[in-house]
Amino acid sequence: MGNPERPETYPRRILLAACGLTPQIVTETLYALAVARQPRFVPTEVHLVTTREGAQRARLSLLSEEPGWFRRFCQDYALEGIRLDEDAIHVLEGADGEPLTDIRTVEENARTADVITELVRKLTQDDDAALHVSIAGGRKTMGFYLGYALSLFGRPQDRLSHVLVSPPFESHPEFFYPTPRSRVIYTGPPDVRPLDASEAQVALAEIPFVRLRHGLPRDLLEGRATFLEVVQAAQRAVGPPELKIALRWRRAWFAGIEVALPPAELAFLSWFARRRKLGKPALECPSEGSPEPDYAHEFLNEYLQTFDALGPSDRTPQALEKGMEKGYFLQRRSKLHRILRSKLGPQADAYLIQSSGRRPYTRYELRLEANRIHYLDTNPSEAEQ
Repeated sequence: MGNPERPETYPRRILLAACGLTPQIVTETLYALAVARQPRFVPTEVHLVTTREGAQRARLSLLSEEPGWFRRFCQDYALEGIRLDEDAIHVLEGADGEPLTDIRTVEENARTADVITELVRKLTQDDDAALHVSIAGGRKTMGFYLGYALSLFGRPQDRLSHVLVSPPFESHPEFFYPTPRSRVIYTGPPDVRPLDASEAQVALAEIPFVRLRHGLPRDLLEGRATFLEVVQAAQRAVGPPELKIALRWRRAWFAGIEVALPPAELAFLSWFARRRKLGKPALECPSEGSPEPDYAHEFLNEYLQTFDALGPSDRTPQALEKGMEKGYFLQRRSKLHRILRSKLGPQADAYLIQSSGRRPYTRYELRLEANRIHYLDTNPSEAEQ
């Protein structure tokens, strides 16, 4: 495990770069990171996200035997162990699976956002990795989505940057990095003149960004999601909490996120939500061996409102015949919390049944503001969410 303040200390170090029709952006960024920068960040692997034409240019310019600029760069600066191969060139694809030649339509734009979001999500899953994202190459759309995706998924050790190249070397088709020895290239017409590539200045401009990862549900961090879904989840994370319950239809929404809860856990949550709405005080956990009949009565009132909750095998009323036991109370609370944390991540905190006080006087309550709790009496499919 590395030090988040020093990304170079991580065993796996990843450079992800947008690459358009100028593949030299890759070697320029590598130079800025692994040669000019102190302390040096030497990637263990390089990934490119690009279009079909960009991928072809990257292969011919960087990975070919000749001119093979990636191999040349590593040899010139004695850098070993940096992996850049065909598998690390991620070509944007349309909904039909065909490689994109450009990003011009609304559909291509949305597809680009989804592909980049998923790539960044995957590359930020490894706790032993530090990701450095460069937005210097490719279309502005690609750079925007790369930066946005890193803001959504980025961790403390991850970085975002843009590489700056001094004129007249910037965008020069024959310039790939400042060479350690003199190498002459020429400017284009009409003012054709020689330039020494070793004299070029290449610098890295690091870009600060807001990290929103902590507010995303675990499902989105661990599973595939569209760009829009992740953005909406992040937006909800920074917005006010709100609980909507439709008992009859066994449905509940948490700041707009629907979470499927088993009837018993939904009833348990609704029990505490209703008490909050009615301004009732916090509850004490039942004492060991002393079932609480009032708790069982209030809980069953919520449970029996769930649509068709009682089937032929439902033994809930029998289990609570003598009142609610301590074990039953804590079991329902524990399972509810486990589901909410899994589906909502840190957002779940606002909807948990919080405890206070010391044993044996521990009290439990839902602390969500009463005006943030809503019960739906109509079919939720027809209600506005």
